[in-house]
Amino acid sequence: MKKIFVAGHNGMVGSAICRQLRQQSGVEIITRTRKELDLCEQSAIQEFMKSEKPDEVILAAAKVGGIHANNTYPAEFIYENLQIQNNIIHTSHINNVQKLLFLGSSCIYPRQVQQPMRENTLLTGILEPTNEPYAIAKIAGIKMCESYNRQYGRDYRSVMPTNLYGPGDNYHPENSHVVPALIRRFHEAKKNNLNEVLVWGTGTPKREFLYVDDMAEASLFVHNLDQDIFVAQTQPMLSQINVGTGIDVTIKELALLVKEVVGFDGAIIFDHSKPDGTLRKLMDISLLSKLGWNASTSLKTGLGFSYVDFLSNQKL
Repeated sequence: MKKIFVAGHNGMVGSAICRQLRQQSGVEIITRTRKELDLCEQSAIQEFMKSEKPDEVILAAAKVGGIHANNTYPAEFIYENLQIQNNIIHTSHINNVQKLLFLGSSCIYPRQVQQPMRENTLLTGILEPTNEPYAIAKIAGIKMCESYNRQYGRDYRSVMPTNLYGPGDNYHPENSHVVPALIRRFHEAKKNNLNEVLVWGTGTPKREFLYVDDMAEASLFVHNLDQDIFVAQTQPMLSQINVGTGIDVTIKELALLVKEVVGFDGAIIFDHSKPDGTLRKLMDISLLSKLGWNASTSLKTGLGFSYVDFLSNQKL
């Protein structure tokens, strides 16, 4: 029986990874809530690793938030994420955990990077200022994995997902990302018999969206890749692998899909006075595709699953 510690098992990605692992035989999943184990406390993690002795670790825990949270609490974002990563990666090593998977973010790539974003553009330009502390922490996590591989012969890998959505998402009216925000907005418009839904910006920026269970599947695919294949297809100091669909849609196309999935009959009005943000953000997924993995959930299908999840989480 292989023991796998999933850090961040209650988060959207961590819970999806646990769903995937439960389908595998010969795997014992180890989890701890935030109350049971403070990932910012190295001594607590050391005690936990010593007693539980996991064979492998999946690091899906992070302090996350939108633009407002990143701008308001930059100190917490860099400190807590660095602490979590440093503690888990280092204590995994000293407790002889040979295999670890670190989950990052597409915000590690430069702001003005050529689209689609390739892995080799890391550290070639200036980061997006709004979430720079978070991005710096994620870059440090990648480099920490690579450093332990180079110095100690560990097998610590990193995956960088595009925009994720799906079960376990945050549907908060102010603090949520675009997909859950639109699901909530269209649902409430339908419930209240409104004639129209207002969407920020022009609707022209393009974004890529990956269903979270596809992300979990890709993560475990990379984690379980034969080491010889992984080493042959990556570089010791450029080893992170992008995860996405390779397909982007305009915000207008996304809004029309959400409208259809929710069953809203009214009009969509685009508020041109609101900012659009970056015009395009798409991952280059040619490496992962070459290795043998491609996303299988279409955006429309995934949005349908997300709406079911949203409805099941509504307070009665």
